[in-house]
Amino acid sequence: MNKEFKLPDVGEGLTEADIVSWHVKPGDTIEDGQVIVEIETAKAVVELPSPYAGTVTGLLVEEGQTVDVGTPIIAVDVGGTDGKPAAEPATAEPATAEPATAEAAAAQAAVQAATEPGATEPAGATEPEGTVPEAAVPDAPTDAPPARQAVLVGYGVKPGSTSRRARKKPPTRPGSYPPSPAMPGTSQPGPPPPKVSRALAKPPVRRLARDLGVDLSALTGSGPEGSVTREDVQQAAGDATVRSGYPAAAPSDERHAAATASQQRTEERIPVRGVRKHIAAAMVASAFTAPHVTEFLQVDVTETMAAVRRARELPEFAEVKVSPLLFVAKALLVAAGRHPMVNSTWDEAAQEIVVKPYVNLGIAVAAERGLLVPNVKGAQALSLAGLARALDELAATARAGKATPGDLTGGTITITNVGVFGVDAGTPILTPGEAAILAFGQVRDAPWVHQGELAVRKVTTLSLSFDHRIVDGQLGSAVLRDVGSMLEDPVRMLAWS
Repeated sequence: MNKEFKLPDVGEGLTEADIVSWHVKPGDTIEDGQVIVEIETAKAVVELPSPYAGTVTGLLVEEGQTVDVGTPIIAVDVGGTDGKPAAEPATAEPATAEPATAEAAAAQAAVQAATEPGATEPAGATEPEGTVPEAAVPDAPTDAPPARQAVLVGYGVKPGSTSRRARKKPPTRPGSYPPSPAMPGTSQPGPPPPKVSRALAKPPVRRLARDLGVDLSALTGSGPEGSVTREDVQQAAGDATVRSGYPAAAPSDERHAAATASQQRTEERIPVRGVRKHIAAAMVASAFTAPHVTEFLQVDVTETMAAVRRARELPEFAEVKVSPLLFVAKALLVAAGRHPMVNSTWDEAAQEIVVKPYVNLGIAVAAERGLLVPNVKGAQALSLAGLARALDELAATARAGKATPGDLTGGTITITNVGVFGVDAGTPILTPGEAAILAFGQVRDAPWVHQGELAVRKVTTLSLSFDHRIVDGQLGSAVLRDVGSMLEDPVRMLAWS
């Protein structure tokens, strides 16, 4: 018996997900609970286990496709597990349907032959810039109605009244012919060129084709009435089978050459899906909902850097990464305890400020799929060593793309470390629902007045952005000043904890 597994809702409120990669294929025998597919939601990348044991008879959704929750994604034959599927495996691409009758087959063959480039029409030559393109109209039988002439948008056709700008011709002797297009610049007489049909294309497209050396007659246009578009020419520019026998026109100047080279490069389009789509929507909502204010503070962190080196030697921090970010995080946790309003959220529906009794500390992580902000639940209750382990594990999980929706939701205040990118400061955007975010800049040597004398010290810049509906200038300044004071003298963390 065949059963279909429908895409479940792996997180609260999710409506769709992207199929990242399948771990099974049609014909495979799978067990109940075996991971069969990796999906990307708006919050995380999640591995889905199979609820059935049996034989895979079909993958109903291709990799890279976005599907709604509740959509069947895989079919499994649960009647047997001998490795032989009960039905033919579903494939990603449908088979081409065969014509039902001989007449249909003949008609299909005729259509295919007529649509092949160059099957019934001779190749045409490109026309000099500035001329109006004409559509090639085949001679119709005398008893048939006149064929409709294809028209490019914006030109129009008046039967019997189409006119052209007079072409300049070199003087010729009686009985001689103009130079052959195949040998530009020669004056040897030759037979008149045969009348040829011309591809539909606007003058700018013809000029681009001439500059790139592309033969328009060899292209199948994708524009209206089969006209050749700029995209058709650019796509064919690298294909030797569509280059004309004419030499490409030499650029008139360096600017023209640069423009021609840029036209040959194609744009890269990246679908906005999953985590990145969620991030974009969240950042726009945050920027245009919460009134942001950012304050900056330069801090002498020489003593903190010494404390970092000392902590690395302690057995409690064995096999744990100890960095200045750890002390910044601890200082922010202590400051949030001293000023609880900074660890709150704005409830628009209830028109209330909700002050949180716990701190779920978010850490911004630059992952392959975009910026993720997993958070350490109940961070205020952790020791310094416990906080170090939690930060390490969370960051590693996020970078590996294994962060769960639970890891990425419920944060109350966030830190972003822009210093690892060699940046001194920034104006971070609030994580939606939070009242503050602290940016930690790079630590560098700088001249500093220390104990009344000029000295070279370790200096960093802190940036605190906050929601001005909740945190006013006085409160924001107090929080930033407290964090700075604890980084200047780490002993204050013990005194204020």
